[in-house]
Amino acid sequence: MARAIFRYVFPLSQETKEAEPGPLGVLRRVPLRRLEFRAGKFALADFFDMNPVGSDSHLQFLNWTVVNNGAWDFAADTRGYTYAAMLEYDSGAWALRFAEALMPTVANGIALDGDLRRARGENLELELHPRLLAQKPAEVRLLSYVNHANMGDYRQAVDLFLEGKRPRPIIEDARQQGRVKYGFGVNLEQPLSANLRAFGRFGWNEGRHESFAYTEVNQTFAFGADYAGVRWHRRHDKIGAAFVTNGISGDHQEYLKLGGLGFLLGDGTLRYGRENIFEGYYNVHFWRGIYGALDLQQIANPGYNRDRGPVLVPALRLHVEL
Repeated sequence: MARAIFRYVFPLSQETKEAEPGPLGVLRRVPLRRLEFRAGKFALADFFDMNPVGSDSHLQFLNWTVVNNGAWDFAADTRGYTYAAMLEYDSGAWALRFAEALMPTVANGIALDGDLRRARGENLELELHPRLLAQKPAEVRLLSYVNHANMGDYRQAVDLFLEGKRPRPIIEDARQQGRVKYGFGVNLEQPLSANLRAFGRFGWNEGRHESFAYTEVNQTFAFGADYAGVRWHRRHDKIGAAFVTNGISGDHQEYLKLGGLGFLLGDGTLRYGRENIFEGYYNVHFWRGIYGALDLQQIANPGYNRDRGPVLVPALRLHVEL
Protein backbone atom coordinates (compact mmCIF):
# COMPACT_ATOMS: atom_id res chain seq x y z
CA MET A 1 0.00 0.00 0.00
CA ALA A 2 1.54 3.30 -1.10
CA ARG A 3 -0.76 5.82 0.57
CA ALA A 4 -3.39 5.93 3.31
CA ILE A 5 -4.12 9.49 4.45
CA PHE A 6 -6.44 10.92 7.10
CA ARG A 7 -7.28 14.56 6.27
CA TYR A 8 -9.30 17.11 8.23
CA VAL A 9 -9.94 20.69 7.13
CA PHE A 10 -10.60 23.36 9.75
CA PRO A 11 -12.42 26.27 8.00
CA LEU A 12 -11.22 29.75 8.95
CA SER A 13 -13.47 31.67 6.53
CA GLN A 14 -16.89 31.27 4.97
CA GLU A 15 -15.58 32.07 1.51
CA THR A 16 -14.63 28.96 -0.47
CA LYS A 17 -12.79 28.15 -3.67
CA GLU A 18 -12.80 25.24 -6.10
CA ALA A 19 -10.49 22.28 -5.44
CA GLU A 20 -9.62 19.58 -7.92
CA PRO A 21 -10.39 16.11 -6.52
CA GLY A 22 -7.78 13.42 -7.05
CA PRO A 23 -5.88 10.58 -5.38
CA LEU A 24 -4.70 12.87 -2.54
CA GLY A 25 -8.05 14.52 -1.75
CA VAL A 26 -11.71 14.20 -2.73
CA LEU A 27 -13.06 17.65 -1.75
CA ARG A 28 -14.41 19.77 -4.61
CA ARG A 29 -14.45 23.01 -2.60
CA VAL A 30 -12.32 24.15 0.33
CA PRO A 31 -12.42 27.27 2.53
CA LEU A 32 -10.29 30.11 1.19
CA ARG A 33 -8.60 30.40 4.60
CA ARG A 34 -8.13 27.07 6.32
CA LEU A 35 -6.01 24.88 8.51
CA GLU A 36 -5.46 21.33 7.26
CA PHE A 37 -4.23 18.32 9.19
CA ARG A 38 -3.01 15.14 7.49
CA ALA A 39 -1.60 11.96 8.94
CA GLY A 40 -0.81 8.57 7.50
CA LYS A 41 1.38 7.02 4.86
CA PHE A 42 2.37 9.18 1.90
CA ALA A 43 5.32 10.72 0.09
CA LEU A 44 6.50 14.10 1.39
CA ALA A 45 6.91 15.14 -2.26
CA ASP A 46 3.11 14.82 -2.59
CA PHE A 47 2.78 18.12 -0.68
CA PHE A 48 6.23 19.79 -0.48
CA ASP A 49 8.39 21.17 -3.33
CA MET A 50 5.43 20.90 -5.70
CA ASN A 51 5.73 22.51 -9.11
CA PRO A 52 3.05 22.18 -11.83
CA VAL A 53 5.73 22.39 -14.55
CA GLY A 54 8.31 19.99 -13.14
CA SER A 55 6.99 17.61 -10.48
CA ASP A 56 4.95 14.89 -12.22
CA SER A 57 6.98 12.04 -13.72
CA HIS A 58 3.74 10.45 -15.00
CA LEU A 59 3.25 13.24 -17.57
CA GLN A 60 6.36 15.45 -17.44
CA PHE A 61 10.09 14.92 -16.85
CA LEU A 62 11.65 11.66 -15.66
CA ASN A 63 14.96 12.67 -14.08
CA TRP A 64 14.86 12.60 -10.25
CA THR A 65 16.61 15.95 -9.93
CA VAL A 66 14.16 17.65 -12.32
CA VAL A 67 10.90 16.37 -10.79
CA ASN A 68 12.17 17.02 -7.23
CA ASN A 69 14.86 19.11 -5.59
CA GLY A 70 17.85 16.75 -5.71
CA ALA A 71 19.42 18.25 -2.58
CA TRP A 72 16.24 17.64 -0.54
CA ASP A 73 17.04 14.32 1.17
CA PHE A 74 13.41 13.85 2.18
CA ALA A 75 12.42 11.20 4.70
CA ALA A 76 11.29 8.06 2.87
CA ASP A 77 11.77 4.34 2.56
CA THR A 78 13.39 2.89 -0.54
CA ARG A 79 10.06 3.19 -2.43
CA GLY A 80 9.68 6.88 -1.56
CA TYR A 81 7.00 6.69 1.17
CA THR A 82 6.95 7.38 4.89
CA TYR A 83 4.53 7.72 7.81
CA ALA A 84 4.06 11.36 8.75
CA ALA A 85 1.85 14.00 10.30
CA MET A 86 1.44 17.31 8.53
CA LEU A 87 -0.15 20.66 9.41
CA GLU A 88 -0.81 23.32 6.74
CA TYR A 89 -2.20 26.85 7.01
CA ASP A 90 -3.48 28.47 3.81
CA SER A 91 -4.53 32.13 3.85
CA GLY A 92 -5.40 32.31 0.16
CA ALA A 93 -2.43 34.65 -0.45
CA TRP A 94 0.25 32.48 1.16
CA ALA A 95 0.63 29.10 2.83
CA LEU A 96 2.82 27.48 5.45
CA ARG A 97 3.20 23.74 5.92
CA PHE A 98 5.12 21.55 8.38
CA ALA A 99 5.56 17.78 8.52
CA GLU A 100 7.18 15.38 10.96
CA ALA A 101 8.09 12.10 9.26
CA LEU A 102 9.74 8.76 9.98
CA MET A 103 13.27 8.15 8.66
CA PRO A 104 14.58 4.81 7.37
CA THR A 105 16.69 2.78 9.79
CA VAL A 106 19.56 2.61 7.24
CA ALA A 107 20.32 4.63 4.12
CA ASN A 108 17.79 3.88 1.37
CA GLY A 109 16.30 1.14 3.56
CA ILE A 110 12.77 -0.25 3.42
CA ALA A 111 12.25 -0.30 7.20
CA LEU A 112 11.29 2.94 8.97
CA ASP A 113 12.41 3.87 12.50
CA GLY A 114 9.32 4.45 14.65
CA ASP A 115 11.17 6.11 17.55
CA LEU A 116 10.90 9.88 16.95
CA ARG A 117 13.30 10.61 19.80
CA ARG A 118 15.97 8.73 17.88
CA ALA A 119 15.19 9.44 14.22
CA ARG A 120 12.86 11.79 12.38
CA GLY A 121 12.61 14.21 9.46
CA GLU A 122 11.29 17.74 9.92
CA ASN A 123 10.14 19.73 6.88
CA LEU A 124 8.95 23.35 6.72
CA GLU A 125 7.83 25.19 3.59
CA LEU A 126 6.56 28.73 3.00
CA GLU A 127 4.58 29.32 -0.20
CA LEU A 128 4.19 32.85 -1.62
CA HIS A 129 2.32 34.15 -4.67
CA PRO A 130 4.04 37.37 -5.82
CA ARG A 131 2.97 39.14 -9.02
CA LEU A 132 6.21 39.48 -10.96
CA LEU A 133 4.32 39.80 -14.26
CA ALA A 134 0.93 41.52 -14.60
CA GLN A 135 -2.00 39.09 -14.52
CA LYS A 136 0.45 36.17 -14.22
CA PRO A 137 1.08 35.43 -10.52
CA ALA A 138 4.23 33.48 -9.76
CA GLU A 139 4.60 30.85 -7.05
CA VAL A 140 7.64 30.76 -4.78
CA ARG A 141 8.21 27.96 -2.28
CA LEU A 142 10.96 28.22 0.33
CA LEU A 143 11.83 24.85 1.86
CA SER A 144 13.99 23.78 4.79
CA TYR A 145 14.49 20.34 6.28
CA VAL A 146 16.33 18.69 9.17
CA ASN A 147 16.88 14.93 9.32
CA HIS A 148 17.91 13.02 12.44
CA ALA A 149 19.13 9.45 11.90
CA ASN A 150 21.87 6.87 12.29
CA MET A 151 24.02 8.56 9.63
CA GLY A 152 27.58 8.12 8.53
CA ASP A 153 30.13 10.94 8.31
CA TYR A 154 32.11 11.12 5.03
CA ARG A 155 35.06 12.83 6.70
CA GLN A 156 35.24 10.28 9.50
CA ALA A 157 35.05 7.37 7.02
CA VAL A 158 37.96 8.89 5.05
CA ASP A 159 40.00 9.40 8.23
CA LEU A 160 39.53 5.74 9.24
CA PHE A 161 40.87 4.69 5.84
CA LEU A 162 43.84 7.10 5.91
CA GLU A 163 44.76 5.82 9.38
CA GLY A 164 44.98 2.29 7.93
CA LYS A 165 42.02 0.99 9.93
CA ARG A 166 39.91 0.13 6.86
CA PRO A 167 40.80 -1.22 3.38
CA ARG A 168 38.75 1.61 1.85
CA PRO A 169 36.42 4.33 3.17
CA ILE A 170 33.25 2.60 4.44
CA ILE A 171 30.42 4.93 5.39
CA GLU A 172 28.64 2.25 7.43
CA ASP A 173 31.60 2.16 9.84
CA ALA A 174 31.23 5.88 10.49
CA ARG A 175 27.55 5.85 11.45
CA GLN A 176 26.30 7.30 14.70
CA GLN A 177 22.76 7.61 16.03
CA GLY A 178 21.43 11.15 16.42
CA ARG A 179 23.40 12.82 13.64
CA VAL A 180 21.73 15.72 11.85
CA LYS A 181 21.57 16.55 8.15
CA TYR A 182 19.91 19.80 7.05
CA GLY A 183 19.31 21.71 3.86
CA PHE A 184 17.36 24.39 2.02
CA GLY A 185 15.49 24.72 -1.25
CA VAL A 186 13.91 27.38 -3.46
CA ASN A 187 11.19 26.47 -5.95
CA LEU A 188 9.90 28.95 -8.56
CA GLU A 189 7.06 28.77 -11.07
CA GLN A 190 6.04 31.50 -13.52
CA PRO A 191 3.43 31.45 -16.31
CA LEU A 192 4.78 33.42 -19.29
CA SER A 193 1.80 33.17 -21.65
CA ALA A 194 -1.42 31.22 -22.00
CA ASN A 195 0.52 28.12 -23.09
CA LEU A 196 4.08 28.65 -21.83
CA ARG A 197 5.23 28.08 -18.23
CA ALA A 198 8.73 28.24 -16.73
CA PHE A 199 10.17 26.83 -13.51
CA GLY A 200 13.38 26.80 -11.51
CA ARG A 201 14.82 25.12 -8.42
CA PHE A 202 17.85 25.62 -6.21
CA GLY A 203 18.89 23.27 -3.42
CA TRP A 204 21.73 22.85 -0.92
CA ASN A 205 22.47 20.54 1.99
CA GLU A 206 25.35 20.40 4.44
CA GLY A 207 27.13 17.56 2.64
CA ARG A 208 29.19 16.13 5.49
CA HIS A 209 26.73 13.39 6.43
CA GLU A 210 25.74 10.65 4.05
CA SER A 211 22.88 10.91 1.59
CA PHE A 212 20.24 8.86 3.36
CA ALA A 213 16.90 8.70 1.59
CA TYR A 214 16.62 10.31 -1.86
CA THR A 215 19.69 10.71 -4.04
CA GLU A 216 23.37 11.64 -3.74
CA VAL A 217 23.24 15.39 -4.41
CA ASN A 218 24.53 18.19 -2.17
CA GLN A 219 23.89 21.19 -4.44
CA THR A 220 21.51 21.52 -7.37
CA PHE A 221 20.25 24.17 -9.78
CA ALA A 222 17.53 23.42 -12.35
CA PHE A 223 15.41 25.41 -14.77
CA GLY A 224 13.03 24.53 -17.57
CA ALA A 225 9.70 25.14 -19.27
CA ASP A 226 6.76 23.44 -20.91
CA TYR A 227 4.50 24.48 -23.78
CA ALA A 228 0.97 23.29 -24.54
CA GLY A 229 0.23 22.22 -28.11
CA VAL A 230 -2.66 24.60 -28.78
CA ARG A 231 -1.00 26.11 -31.87
CA TRP A 232 -0.88 22.76 -33.64
CA HIS A 233 -4.42 21.87 -32.45
CA ARG A 234 -3.23 19.46 -29.74
CA ARG A 235 -4.20 21.35 -26.60
CA HIS A 236 -3.65 18.36 -24.28
CA ASP A 237 -0.16 17.66 -25.65
CA LYS A 238 2.90 19.11 -23.93
CA ILE A 239 6.50 19.66 -24.93
CA GLY A 240 9.05 20.29 -22.19
CA ALA A 241 12.75 20.95 -21.75
CA ALA A 242 14.92 21.32 -18.66
CA PHE A 243 18.56 21.64 -17.62
CA VAL A 244 19.91 20.66 -14.20
CA THR A 245 23.41 20.82 -12.78
CA ASN A 246 24.21 18.82 -9.63
CA GLY A 247 27.23 18.83 -7.34
CA ILE A 248 28.54 17.13 -4.20
CA SER A 249 30.51 18.45 -1.23
CA GLY A 250 34.28 18.22 -0.82
CA ASP A 251 33.93 15.51 1.84
CA HIS A 252 31.62 13.51 -0.43
CA GLN A 253 34.05 13.91 -3.34
CA GLU A 254 37.02 12.70 -1.28
CA TYR A 255 35.06 9.69 -0.03
CA LEU A 256 34.22 8.57 -3.58
CA LYS A 257 37.69 9.42 -4.92
CA LEU A 258 39.32 7.04 -2.41
CA GLY A 259 36.99 4.16 -3.32
CA GLY A 260 34.02 4.71 -1.02
CA LEU A 261 30.55 3.52 -1.99
CA GLY A 262 27.21 5.22 -1.50
CA PHE A 263 23.81 3.62 -2.03
CA LEU A 264 23.87 4.95 -5.62
CA LEU A 265 27.45 6.03 -6.40
CA GLY A 266 30.93 4.56 -6.37
CA ASP A 267 33.05 3.08 -9.14
CA GLY A 268 36.40 2.93 -7.34
CA THR A 269 37.71 6.34 -8.37
CA LEU A 270 36.56 9.87 -9.15
CA ARG A 271 37.81 12.73 -11.32
CA TYR A 272 35.23 15.21 -10.15
CA GLY A 273 33.00 17.28 -12.39
CA ARG A 274 29.46 18.54 -11.90
CA GLU A 275 26.80 16.24 -13.28
CA ASN A 276 25.00 18.23 -15.99
CA ILE A 277 21.75 16.92 -17.43
CA PHE A 278 19.55 18.12 -20.27
CA GLU A 279 16.13 16.52 -20.65
CA GLY A 280 13.39 17.00 -23.21
CA TYR A 281 10.05 15.27 -23.73
CA TYR A 282 6.93 15.33 -25.86
CA ASN A 283 3.78 14.10 -24.15
CA VAL A 284 0.93 12.98 -26.44
CA HIS A 285 -2.72 12.72 -25.40
CA PHE A 286 -4.18 9.75 -27.25
CA TRP A 287 -7.71 9.41 -25.84
CA ARG A 288 -9.38 10.23 -22.51
CA GLY A 289 -6.89 9.19 -19.80
CA ILE A 290 -4.32 7.59 -22.12
CA TYR A 291 -1.03 9.41 -22.72
CA GLY A 292 2.27 8.48 -24.33
CA ALA A 293 5.61 10.26 -24.28
CA LEU A 294 9.01 10.27 -25.93
CA ASP A 295 11.78 11.41 -23.56
CA LEU A 296 15.51 11.95 -24.04
CA GLN A 297 18.19 12.77 -21.44
CA GLN A 298 21.79 13.73 -22.14
CA ILE A 299 24.01 13.34 -19.05
CA ALA A 300 27.52 14.79 -18.85
CA ASN A 301 29.86 13.53 -16.11
CA PRO A 302 27.44 10.84 -14.81
CA GLY A 303 28.11 10.11 -11.15
CA TYR A 304 30.17 13.37 -11.02
CA ASN A 305 33.00 11.63 -12.89
CA ARG A 306 34.65 13.36 -15.86
CA ASP A 307 36.01 9.96 -16.95
CA ARG A 308 32.46 8.69 -17.55
CA GLY A 309 29.95 9.53 -20.25
CA PRO A 310 28.40 11.46 -21.78
CA VAL A 311 25.36 9.21 -21.75
CA LEU A 312 22.16 9.40 -23.79
CA VAL A 313 19.06 7.94 -22.11
CA PRO A 314 16.03 7.58 -24.42
CA ALA A 315 12.69 6.53 -22.96
CA LEU A 316 9.14 5.73 -24.01
CA ARG A 317 6.33 6.17 -21.50
CA LEU A 318 2.70 5.04 -21.49
CA HIS A 319 0.41 6.51 -18.83
CA VAL A 320 -3.18 5.40 -18.26
CA GLU A 321 -5.44 6.99 -15.64
CA LEU A 322 -9.06 6.09 -14.95
